[in-house]
Amino acid sequence: MIIRKLGANEVKPLELLLLADPSREHVLDYLQRGDCYITEEADQVVGAYVLLPTRPQAVELVNIAVSEAMQGKGIGKKLISDAIERAEKAGYKTIEVGTGNSSIMQLAFYQKAGFRITGIDRDFFLKNYKEEIFENGIQCVDMLRLSKEL
Repeated sequence: MIIRKLGANEVKPLELLLLADPSREHVLDYLQRGDCYITEEADQVVGAYVLLPTRPQAVELVNIAVSEAMQGKGIGKKLISDAIERAEKAGYKTIEVGTGNSSIMQLAFYQKAGFRITGIDRDFFLKNYKEEIFENGIQCVDMLRLSKEL
C-alpha cells in the first residue's frame, strides 16, 4: 500500500474526511493549513489523513478516515503508522490527536497505536459544532486529547 502526500492541485478527499469530522467548515480550514496524505485502490482514494503543525515540536493528526467499504482491512492502522513515521522524520517530538468522548472505537484505535490520554477539552463539540453529534448512543460533548512521544 502506497501512502502519498496529496499534490497541491489535486482534488481534496473532502467527502472521505467528512466521515471522521462532520464539519465541512472545519475540514476545509485544516486542509488549507495542514498536509493531506492519501492511499488509493483502483484509482479511488480509500484512506486519508491530515497532519497540522501546532507548536514548534508538535504536530496534530487532525483527521484520519477510511472509506466505509474499506474499513476493517487494516488501512487505518497503516495510515496512523505512516503519520507517526512522517512526524518523527520531520523532527517533531510529539504527535497529538483529539477524539470525541463518544468515539469508543477511535479511542481504542489511538491507544493501540501508542497514544495516551493527556487531557479533555470540556464542551468542545457543543461550542464548535452547530449540529449535535451522537455515536454509540452517546452525545459527543467533550474532546479527549491524546498524544504520543516520538
